[in-house]
Amino acid sequence: MGFPASYAEVTLPKPLLYALSLLCFIGNLISALLNRLGLSDFIESDMVWPENPTRTTSETTTVPALLFPVIKFEELVVDPPADCAVCLNEFERGEEIRCLKNCRHVFHRACLDRWMDHDQKTCPLCRTLF
Repeated sequence: MGFPASYAEVTLPKPLLYALSLLCFIGNLISALLNRLGLSDFIESDMVWPENPTRTTSETTTVPALLFPVIKFEELVVDPPADCAVCLNEFERGEEIRCLKNCRHVFHRACLDRWMDHDQKTCPLCRTLF
């Protein structure tokens, strides 16, 4: 049986191949020029990353904190659910929770933060988008 002939032959348009060849040539030319002038060592030494970078407060602000403010469980206005749908533990007085604005589901602060740290952009319970 095998593959159809169209899969066996992969061709790129000639203008694209010429453009890629030209870009590679220019890159090699710049690299050779920097080596000739002795600037390649200078450029590489500037690209050192710090071992323990310090973060500003704007970088440490998380997305859940900006979208869903933390409230105490007893301050919840809507009818509170019995337990958190992420960890399945019951809510207790004094716990920090987050209430989603679109679907009004309630979760522990740590549970929702951990959920969103895994690049989840939906409600853990009903899967509606934030």
